[in-house]
Amino acid sequence: MKLTRTHALWAAVFLVVASGVVVFMGRGQPVEVALVTQGKMQQSVVTSGRVVDINRTELASQSTARIERITVREGDQVHAGQVLVQLRADEAQAALAQAVAAVQEAQARVRQIQTVQGPVSTQQLVQARAANRLAQQELGRTQDLLRQGFVSPSRLDEARRAADAANAALIAASAQAQGDTPGGAQLALAQAGLSQALAAQKAAAARLDQLSLRAPFDAIVITRAADPGDTAQPGQAILTLVGGGETRIQASVDEKNLKFLKLGQTASASADAYPDRQFGAALSYIAPSVDAQRGTVDIKLCVAAAVDSLRPAMTVSVEIVTAEVPSALMLPTDAIRRDVNGALFVLVNRAGRAKEVRVQAGLQGIGSTEITQGLGAGEHVILPGNTVRDGDRVREQNTRAPLSGIPPMPGFTS
Repeated sequence: MKLTRTHALWAAVFLVVASGVVVFMGRGQPVEVALVTQGKMQQSVVTSGRVVDINRTELASQSTARIERITVREGDQVHAGQVLVQLRADEAQAALAQAVAAVQEAQARVRQIQTVQGPVSTQQLVQARAANRLAQQELGRTQDLLRQGFVSPSRLDEARRAADAANAALIAASAQAQGDTPGGAQLALAQAGLSQALAAQKAAAARLDQLSLRAPFDAIVITRAADPGDTAQPGQAILTLVGGGETRIQASVDEKNLKFLKLGQTASASADAYPDRQFGAALSYIAPSVDAQRGTVDIKLCVAAAVDSLRPAMTVSVEIVTAEVPSALMLPTDAIRRDVNGALFVLVNRAGRAKEVRVQAGLQGIGSTEITQGLGAGEHVILPGNTVRDGDRVREQNTRAPLSGIPPMPGFTS
């Protein structure tokens, strides 16, 4: 059959279309890929909390008294030992003066026994011994004279009475001298009286000191609840102070993150009022139980150093670093697939064909996962969203940029 010009034209069109289809089919399915990147990867738990100062003190009177003077206002910085509130102290000052006078009297009594009464008692004892010796000698002579008939029996009776009196005086003088000597009863009694007077003086001084309310440590006054002229009541706060110690952050995290937390883990924090001022902290407390209503675990962090910008009850954002790999292979989490058995795998573009590769995952982050086995840096992993299977021809239509700078979200592992 003779080919006409029309037939030749249709044959040429068919060949062009067929060639186009073959070329198109040879290019493979269009896919979006993500690069396997390598770099530092951190796994962290992010939450928010509030600043809690462990040294929070309410300054109050221990007795009912009129307030005479308050030297500070809210926001003032105070120093340890500084008098902040002065209460009326007339009666306490008088009681202290009376106690001081009692101490002086007791001290004088002790000195009197030591310097006057003691030596006098010693001399009286010497005299009593001499008088007793003479009385005993006189009694002996009178007895001899009575036997010789030179004196009457009445004279002997008088000598015997004198001897008995002298002996009794010796016993009294000896007891007096013994009591006035160091370790004796009189001196011990006087020293006990001095100790009681000193204790009473100390108690009076303490009562007077309680009427001058001082700052227990360097702190900031955050509330003032009274003014001069008001009556202070026991236990009723006049001033509230914070500071002078370690600053802590109190927060809570979702219970699903409990497995990542360990005491001593470092954290980076910033106050919501000053987001550009980062400061360090360390995890110091993990509650032993879970809040059943909220499903959270309470935690506390110690602020690593004094931060001037922090204020009590200030809201802060905290990122606790729970794990870190300095050189990790990272892949977008949505690029990882699971088979029917739950095993992890990815499809990799190798020489224009999809290749199924089994992988193992490590650290988990927001939008990214560490690959510990199966892939190398720079490989192109096919993202889900198409019907590509192992062995299919593929062509890269778009390459997703590596994940970076993703802000962490409170309550999630990032």
